[in-house]
Amino acid sequence: MKPRPTFSPFLIFHLSSLIFSLLLPAQDGITASKSERVATLADTRIKESSGLARSQRHEGIFWTMNDSGGEPCVFAIDLQGRTRAKVRIQDAANFDWEDLASGLDEQNQPVLYIGDIGDNLHIRPTVQVYRIPEPAIAAAGEIVPETISGPSMHWHLTYPGGPRNAEGLLVHPKTRRLHVLSKAEDGRSVLYAFPAGVEPLAEADQGAENKHKPVLLEKVGAVSFPGYERVGKRPTDDRLCTGAAFSPDGSRLAASTYSSLYEWQLPAGKPTAEALAAKPLRLVPDLLRQLEAITYDADGRTLWLTSEHLPTPLVRVSR
Repeated sequence: MKPRPTFSPFLIFHLSSLIFSLLLPAQDGITASKSERVATLADTRIKESSGLARSQRHEGIFWTMNDSGGEPCVFAIDLQGRTRAKVRIQDAANFDWEDLASGLDEQNQPVLYIGDIGDNLHIRPTVQVYRIPEPAIAAAGEIVPETISGPSMHWHLTYPGGPRNAEGLLVHPKTRRLHVLSKAEDGRSVLYAFPAGVEPLAEADQGAENKHKPVLLEKVGAVSFPGYERVGKRPTDDRLCTGAAFSPDGSRLAASTYSSLYEWQLPAGKPTAEALAAKPLRLVPDLLRQLEAITYDADGRTLWLTSEHLPTPLVRVSR
């Protein structure tokens, strides 16, 4: 009689892990998607891409910037990975820049918002957001000199209940309200916004004595990132929010963690808090080891991503 085969505990463990990983997508409700690396950024000065915003002024152009401690500059990049502008922000400092957003101002002119909202140690009494007119870009193939932005405006922000860490900056395309999505190790992120009915610029236009008075954000909703495992990533990585964006029509909100993308529907007339309480779609881009920045394309369905490492990829995710 042939001896019965034996299996080591090590082999059994790895076979179990393989079976678990094969079953995991169905359990996690992953939405089918296609990831495509469209370009690798040629400019090695962009070494910690921490924010991404679609240009409102030039088709096929995105804006990005470096994380904390970098120059107070934003970079325009195209779909070939070329740098098309480097713009230094007037009267700005990069304490902990974490996200970018683009939108239109009161005169429907394109603007960029820069979120200096990182606070890992929860020690900043205020954080701030800069706004500049969206700069022009150079023609393709030309050497790009550094330029200076138009006049910048900024607002100091505080949170109810004390300091928060955050990496998600959003501006609603319909109301122009600025929003901040916090980052928390337990996965419980809060969506804050400028007070209802208050235009972001109203605070800066009230006169010199009130120009730097902090804006107290208000809580408008909350989300919970579950902490799913992914090959090479810990559950903790899926709880930490690294970026967020509204779709161009305001009907969706997408947020990235280090390992996943999540998206919520925002039906017209439904309170934001109620919409965010629903179960989101989950996408897992397979070309990025670490998700850091996210923005929507003009179609409202395609998502664009970058990551905080060199060489810096520009990735398109299509559902």
